[in-house]
Amino acid sequence: MSFSFLNFLSTDIGIDLGTANSLIYVKGKGITVNEPSIIALEDSSDRVIAVGNAARQMMGRTHQEIHTIRPLKDGVIADFEATEIMIREMIKKANINRMMIGRIVVCVPSGVTEVEKRAVRDAAERSGARETMLVAEAMAAAIGVGLDIHEPVGNMVVDIGGGTSEIAVISLSGIVHHNSIRIAGDEMNQSIIQYFKKNYNLLIGEKTAEEIKCEVGSAFALEEELETTVKGRDLIDGIPKTITIGSSEIRDALDEAIMAIVDAVKLSLERTPPELASDILDRGIILTGGGALLRRLDERLRHETSMAVHVAEDPLTCVVRGCGRILDEPERFEKVLLKQRRGV
Repeated sequence: MSFSFLNFLSTDIGIDLGTANSLIYVKGKGITVNEPSIIALEDSSDRVIAVGNAARQMMGRTHQEIHTIRPLKDGVIADFEATEIMIREMIKKANINRMMIGRIVVCVPSGVTEVEKRAVRDAAERSGARETMLVAEAMAAAIGVGLDIHEPVGNMVVDIGGGTSEIAVISLSGIVHHNSIRIAGDEMNQSIIQYFKKNYNLLIGEKTAEEIKCEVGSAFALEEELETTVKGRDLIDGIPKTITIGSSEIRDALDEAIMAIVDAVKLSLERTPPELASDILDRGIILTGGGALLRRLDERLRHETSMAVHVAEDPLTCVVRGCGRILDEPERFEKVLLKQRRGV
């Protein structure tokens, strides 16, 4: 069978390889996989026990022969072999024959190094890709939201993921200014864990911290404060303990991480050319990523920057939807792809 015929039969896919969640877009099918970036392996043989949601259920509950791994940290690959296995297993979940994979478009943070880019490319190619292209997450998010990135107009996108927060000003199919900080959802979870240690002598797990953040976390005062019960291990007595916590306390715990994101947005606004800054003043700031779902984060940013802030529709999938549009309309986004080939 000739290469050209294989190429005709091949399936192009877009991957949002996130620290917290990985999403796969299959050309012609849409988003087929949206699961946590976690893999469970057997210790002795490295046999895959579970991937995604099933592996997340095992976190903190495994015996010594099984270990769960989050192979990405701060938006980049921390464990190369585990990442390769995870991509391969996620592609299986998408019902794609590995031999039929054509082009893979992978999203990465704007601030990644050349070494980190190479690690992502290698992992994708070893998973079966004939051609791998990297796209900046903020650029993909802007495309996924539906912004017209080709016009000479400034758009600011703030993509808050699990490992990184990406702030980018986009105009004429390129990133005019970007700021990538490694403070995002994971850092918020750690802040909650430390708050309970310091104030209640209570040890909780990362999964519990994530659940608390989703249930009662907020960035700005709520009209009606929320409460939730938290179970953990008492660090003094060493026995399990249950306490009730309010949303105001969780807000205090999250404040330092939220202020770091606010400061990064302010810094980007300061460094934006004045003509583009006036466009952003008219159009507002677009919030994407899982972090955009934190209660009243948009209002906190609006209060701190005195600018309009809009949360994108379905912010969790903006980046992978952007990958999908690039795959579906390659001619329209040719300039973006050429720029990304030369480097993110």
